[in-house]
Amino acid sequence: MASSMFLAQRRWFRSLPRNLSNARFFSALPSQHPVSVSGPQNNVAPKSNKFEKASSAPSSLKEPELAKFSAIADSWWDSEGPFKPLHKMNPTRLAFLRSTLCRHFRKDPLSARPFEGLRFIDVGCGGGILSEPLARMGATVSGIDAIEKNIKIARLHANLDPTTSTIEYCCTTAEKLVEEQRKFDAVIALEVIEHVADAAEFCKSLSALTAHEGATVVSTINRSMRSYATAIVAAEYLLQWLPKGTHQWSSFLTPEELTMILKRAGVDVKEMAGFVYNPLTGRWSLSDDISVNFIAYGTKEK
Repeated sequence: MASSMFLAQRRWFRSLPRNLSNARFFSALPSQHPVSVSGPQNNVAPKSNKFEKASSAPSSLKEPELAKFSAIADSWWDSEGPFKPLHKMNPTRLAFLRSTLCRHFRKDPLSARPFEGLRFIDVGCGGGILSEPLARMGATVSGIDAIEKNIKIARLHANLDPTTSTIEYCCTTAEKLVEEQRKFDAVIALEVIEHVADAAEFCKSLSALTAHEGATVVSTINRSMRSYATAIVAAEYLLQWLPKGTHQWSSFLTPEELTMILKRAGVDVKEMAGFVYNPLTGRWSLSDDISVNFIAYGTKEK
């Protein structure tokens, strides 16, 4: 079984166009380091919000998706609630971000605050479960979400800790920030692209927000039969980890599709990894298996 999985991954790798075949899988990455999500605390006063007034720029977001997530917004920080899978996956997502972004920006991955001096934006930040550990790792973090309720919850929770109270939260969209000509060293959109109406336009916005020589990180779910069985049938209907209807299989993207969409937007995918869940331990880990959940790191070409 292991050998057949490896061959499947190799076939995918060879199917990439030649100019994209330098993308690396997780097994080619240096060994991972522990992720600190509760680093040293600094008594820093909250910053003023730098976001300008929302513009009339179009949004790629689906209205039904906004309504769906607004209905469960109160549960963002309930680790046993509807967002339990994201809470469980968060340390693994952060491990990938620490590994790739420390290498990209030539930072020490063993440092408690390796992202000091870097500007990150968490697109589709929800209640801030990713924004907060990024801030504790030293980044100057902006978090945006199209749902006002999510932003209010994120602000309230961030203000409980002086280190995270510096996060700049705003109810807006990536498209609107492009109009404002905002730029960030790293643009991060995790488990968001499968909920937008136009993935290509969304990726163009992510690219436009990425500074020269910056990094873009996107995670999503592969459109495979295995993902239908696990991410929808099992997670939503059998195990009831997620509310029914959370995901639409037709909105998922294959790794090849995401790579090409990002390429056309000016982002060159360099590394990719899968997230694999172990039901015996209840933990997620990084893997070469990209058949269900996967994450891609790319660099701004120009």
